[in-house]
Amino acid sequence: MKLIEIPAPDFDLAMTLDSGQVFHWEKAGNGFVGTIGDVPACVQQDDDILKVRFGETRKPTREARALPGIIAHYFALDHPLAEICASFPDDALMNAACDFCRGLRIIRQPKWECLATFICSSMKQVVHIRQISAALRARFGERREIGDHVVYTFPHAQRIARAFETELRECKLGYRAKNLRATAQRVGSGEFDLEEWSRLSDADLRKNLCELPGVGAKIANCVMLFAYERLRAFPIDVWIERVLRQHYLPRRKKMTAQQLCEFSETYFGQHGGYAQQYLFHHARVAKSLISRDSSESAKDAVSYRSLGHRPSKSSSRVSKR
Repeated sequence: MKLIEIPAPDFDLAMTLDSGQVFHWEKAGNGFVGTIGDVPACVQQDDDILKVRFGETRKPTREARALPGIIAHYFALDHPLAEICASFPDDALMNAACDFCRGLRIIRQPKWECLATFICSSMKQVVHIRQISAALRARFGERREIGDHVVYTFPHAQRIARAFETELRECKLGYRAKNLRATAQRVGSGEFDLEEWSRLSDADLRKNLCELPGVGAKIANCVMLFAYERLRAFPIDVWIERVLRQHYLPRRKKMTAQQLCEFSETYFGQHGGYAQQYLFHHARVAKSLISRDSSESAKDAVSYRSLGHRPSKSSSRVSKR
């Protein structure tokens, strides 16, 4: 298929794909190859333009003119990134993470793929999650070709539901195999309709997700953020808990997990999911968290939390966006 060019201002493709929210895209030359649902794509960024080639799909009715919209929707090119960043708390650590992650966007992932992948992610590092995703795709997904590259779709819930637990364990899932298979059976049978859950409130969506095998609060928040576009959802993993305790709440040693969630909800606000992703990527990749410079912001965080407020933006912070 011919090359399609799509405007993508204020977007960093490589950083977005390497930020720990999606795990199957592979580097290929100056770009990346992967799938968006069942659609194989090769995506390359040239300044503010995405250059995209699509592979063949098994849906012949798909019209070529719809494909640019698939890319724009998947990479959330419509998110008002400057406005989102301007809503973050104005503290030293958040500012550093925001500057480091400039152009990183929250992807809109297919719901089952996102849910299944994060069930597999429990207690795993990013490199291991990528290995599991690749193994599941190669064994149970459908082969697609795009130019000289071969990619695999993520297997549908019905396919995982039919697999033996031993087969799933061979994809390096370990104890997660049982949970993934059980959840796939419930989703594949129609007992749980992931698309219908889009209508639910945040609280009800989180409750439903947590009823699925292998899904706790952290995974539920990841799925809410990356698949349901609930941008307030704030997943707290090992990295983020360390950031919160060391840099925002150093004097509150005995805060429970629930108290950390309540603090995050209040302090980071309506786009907390974006703030979390920036803090996570900055901590994981830059590994240069501000220590002394963020001490004042940490004191401010505790002070504002006790008063039920969030720090306001300075005019200089807004202007930088």
